[in-house]
Amino acid sequence: MAGLIPPEFIDQLLSRIDIVEVIDPRVPLKKAGREFQACCPFHTEKTPSFTVSPQKQFYHCFGCGAHGTAIGFLMEYDHLNFVEAIEELANSAGMEVPKGTGSGSKPAEDHAPLYQMLQQASGYFQQQLRQHPDAGLATEYLKQRGLSSKIAAEFNIGFAPPGWSNLINALGRDQNSRQLLHKAGLISTSDSGKEYDRFRERIIFPIKDTRGRVVGFGGRLLGDGKPKYLNSPETAVFHKGEILYGLHEVRHGGSGKQQIMVVEGYMDVAAMAQFGLHNSVATLGTATTQRHLELLYRTTPRVVFCFDGDRAGRAAAWKALQTTLPAMKSGREARFLFLPDGEDPDTLIRKEGKKQFLQRIDNALSLSGFLFQHLSADIDTTSLDGRARLADLARPLIEQIPAGSLHDLLLQQLSNLTGLETRQQQRRHPQPASQSQSQPQRSPLRDALRLLLEDPQLASLENLPTTWRESQAKGIELFTTLVDLCQSSPSITSAALIERWPDENTKAHLAKLTTQTIFAPLEGLQAEFIGALRLLGDQHKQQQLHSLLQQPLNTLSEEQKAQLKQLYNERRDNK
Repeated sequence: MAGLIPPEFIDQLLSRIDIVEVIDPRVPLKKAGREFQACCPFHTEKTPSFTVSPQKQFYHCFGCGAHGTAIGFLMEYDHLNFVEAIEELANSAGMEVPKGTGSGSKPAEDHAPLYQMLQQASGYFQQQLRQHPDAGLATEYLKQRGLSSKIAAEFNIGFAPPGWSNLINALGRDQNSRQLLHKAGLISTSDSGKEYDRFRERIIFPIKDTRGRVVGFGGRLLGDGKPKYLNSPETAVFHKGEILYGLHEVRHGGSGKQQIMVVEGYMDVAAMAQFGLHNSVATLGTATTQRHLELLYRTTPRVVFCFDGDRAGRAAAWKALQTTLPAMKSGREARFLFLPDGEDPDTLIRKEGKKQFLQRIDNALSLSGFLFQHLSADIDTTSLDGRARLADLARPLIEQIPAGSLHDLLLQQLSNLTGLETRQQQRRHPQPASQSQSQPQRSPLRDALRLLLEDPQLASLENLPTTWRESQAKGIELFTTLVDLCQSSPSITSAALIERWPDENTKAHLAKLTTQTIFAPLEGLQAEFIGALRLLGDQHKQQQLHSLLQQPLNTLSEEQKAQLKQLYNERRDNK
């Protein structure tokens, strides 16, 4: 769960920070009774269903089901891993994350020096664009492409001068620095063992992660030669399938995020920004991945893919559509914009202007339009055989879309095009489950567990019933562990209690329980908790009594007979 970070530190951290203060700067919250509300940042909605509980230090969306602690929120919203989220919270709380000494797994490598070196390199390239004698090559190129100094500064564009060792001489002062430059993918070693700069005579585009940290670079060659575009290699902090150029700027820009356009290169992103469109991102020489899509749809409800209109562009668009299908949850939209042959967004927007380019975006093909257009291209849909073939091709693709309105409407459209009933139409909707069936059954163990998650200090009450510990009810081991944990850590919070749990499925189950309403005032929780424990113990005694009564009396041992008598007397006294 927490790697080598001591769980006691996580408890202390979660008790010190306030989840409302963590979320509110990112997602503005409004007070609603004892809790806070907002429209969910993880799916599109108009009516707020995202709630934050300062008592439980927990968030939950009743629309999409997202839930968790402040740690989980940072992991989802800021796209951090567990350790990064802990470090972020600790920094805000003025705490230092202890170095773990646990065994069984290797400590995570500290990438801070690598990030620092990448940031220094970015600063170096920007300085060269301003000061190097050959910088005129770069500035002239940027002017020809219509980029202003303001846009160059916004994207931290720089310049790698001609020469084999400029960066090495500037930043590789010792062996450790040169090793970091190697790890960052900024210098390479020839077959003869000589080190040299990877980027030379190129316009440099720093590539940032969602936290704004420089993780790599892209370079556009100024002179003749190949490759025209060169990216950093994969490194410990740079993975092309998980990074989108310009996404950090989109997220932190002020122009809104109603839609994001996915283009091919850095210059396309910069050109869009030059014309006031600050909502473009670019993949880094790779096809769009599932990770890219999750990053995009956490930022916007609509993604517009931009491709060349030639055969290669259409093939790339079809591949993007296939990757997109499993990501099309409710509230998400994908569109496909095809440009005239020989044009890219950079050249086209400069030729046509912003207004006409926006019109092209508005007229982009919907996912359904492109899907059926592509599948029908070589099929005669006027024939029975053709319509059958269209149905056979389309159904497996549509079934990749998660259940929801888009999935159902595409099946309906397929039925309209082919005249064939879909399996969904052939099935009759089952009768709705009764209220008692649709809601989880009440049980004393479930009630006690929910109450404990509401207020972990209940476990430390004096004179708690103890007979419940003998119960063999399903889930009693989990409840016993939680009670013992609360008793050993009396100040533990609900959030910390859940974060302590190592199994992700159990953690999700506990998190879901915290979202269920408890119809009791705070001052009544103690009585409710004690009552649930007593009832749990009584149920166990009833089960014991029933088990003993199932056996012939003459087969019972003296101890069992004494137990049977005691259970009878207790039941009589309790009536």
